[in-house]
Amino acid sequence: VSRLVNRAKLEDLKDIIERYGEDPQAGRIARAIVEARVRKPIETTGELAALVERAYPAAWRAKARNHPATRTFQALRMAVNDEIGELERFLDAILGRLKPGGRVAVISFHSLEDRMVKQTMRYWAEGCRCPRHVPVCVCHHVPEVEILYKKPVQADDDELAVNPRASSAKLRAVEKIAEAVS
Repeated sequence: VSRLVNRAKLEDLKDIIERYGEDPQAGRIARAIVEARVRKPIETTGELAALVERAYPAAWRAKARNHPATRTFQALRMAVNDEIGELERFLDAILGRLKPGGRVAVISFHSLEDRMVKQTMRYWAEGCRCPRHVPVCVCHHVPEVEILYKKPVQADDDELAVNPRASSAKLRAVEKIAEAVS
C-alpha cells in the first residue's frame, strides 16, 4: 500500500479511490495525497487517515457516519490485493468444478463484489441466450444453476446486535442443475 500511495500517478489514485471506494471526494483525496508526498513520503496509516480527513469538506465530515478515510483504505486494499480480479477468476472457474446438486455460496461485503456475483449467477441461471430479435430459440441453451434466494440473505437485527460488521454482508447462493441427457 505504501508504494501505491507514494508512487501512483494522480489519475491512478483518483481512479482507484473512485472505483473501489466509490468516494465522491476521490479527486480531492488523490490531489491531497500527491501534494503531501512531495514534501515527505506518507509512512503511516495515521498520516494517511489524517490527510484524507483534511481533504474532506468540513460539512461532509460533520455528517459522516464513518471516518472519511474508510473508503480510501478500502479502495487501496482492494487494488493492492486485486480483490475484484480474484473474485472474477473464482467465478469463472467454480461452476466447471461443481457436480450436479453442488452449491456455491458467496458472501460479498462491497457493492462492486455483490453486483459481479449477482450478474454472474443470473447469467448461469438463464436459459435461451439468443438475441431478442430472434423469434425462436436456436441456441438451445439451458440454465446451469438454480438461484436459491431471489434476494441476497442479509444479517437480521439480532445478528447485527452481536456482529455489527455483518451490516454490509450479502449472501448469494446457487445450486448446479443436473445436465440434460440427449
